[in-house]
Amino acid sequence: MAREGRGTLAGNYLRIIKTIHTTIWAIMVACILAIPMFGWAEMYRHALWLTGIVLVEILVLVFNGWQCPLTSVAARHTADRGDNFDIYLPAWLARHNKIIFGSLLVAGEVIVILRWRGWVG
Repeated sequence: MAREGRGTLAGNYLRIIKTIHTTIWAIMVACILAIPMFGWAEMYRHALWLTGIVLVEILVLVFNGWQCPLTSVAARHTADRGDNFDIYLPAWLARHNKIIFGSLLVAGEVIVILRWRGWVG
């Protein structure tokens, strides 16, 4: 492994990987947060598309042992193994990411289903 740090090849690769990883994370979070809003607005097709996008991401995680494939790529460029070594997030959020946003996803899907069935609002 090359010496990591500012200006090194490994450091540059790591910054690129972290930027890509954070961008994908932000898109997934946006999808998760938008699902209940589309459901509440009775825009079920939009909610379904976003659910599909998130389910693809979940399948990627499942087939990679509940770890983002970019984590393995980032690990090749640093010895750091902190909770956020591979993404630009606070350590506490990186550590609890799946439980926080998994719970929000489930809650959002429940809202969509309740609204679709006419049981709320």
